[in-house]
Amino acid sequence: MSLLPGKLNDIIDQLNMVDDVMERSHFLVSYANKFETIPSEIAQPPYPKQNMVPHCESEAYVWVQERNDHTVKLYFAVDNPSGISAKALAVILDQALSGLPPEQVARVNPDIVEKIFRQNMSMGKGMGLSAMVQAVRVKAERIAQQRAMNED
Repeated sequence: MSLLPGKLNDIIDQLNMVDDVMERSHFLVSYANKFETIPSEIAQPPYPKQNMVPHCESEAYVWVQERNDHTVKLYFAVDNPSGISAKALAVILDQALSGLPPEQVARVNPDIVEKIFRQNMSMGKGMGLSAMVQAVRVKAERIAQQRAMNED
């Protein structure tokens, strides 16, 4: 049984069916092409430093907001126009994790980056993409903790 949320597990399973490196790259680029930056009512450039992903070469920013139904919605900005991998990961994370409770999002391990991109990335890019997942986790965990404190 997978510890990954269903949608994320499905996306990774789809990627695992693609062995050809070029085909896999095209698949990931198709995700990146769906990237939409954060709506202006949530945040506008220059983005707050507390939302910046450390070590990310693509200058990515992450927001996790709680919805009224106690699920979360993920938002991303990627300032580097050539940040294809960061944009692809942002779309994958948004599609797979938005709509889940923050406690579930907080359990997603950054090792999913290797499962998604395999070894087709530099060490620096891998660190930055893992940091994106970690930033989502930390923000989701804060929401979960805040809700728990408010329920006490």
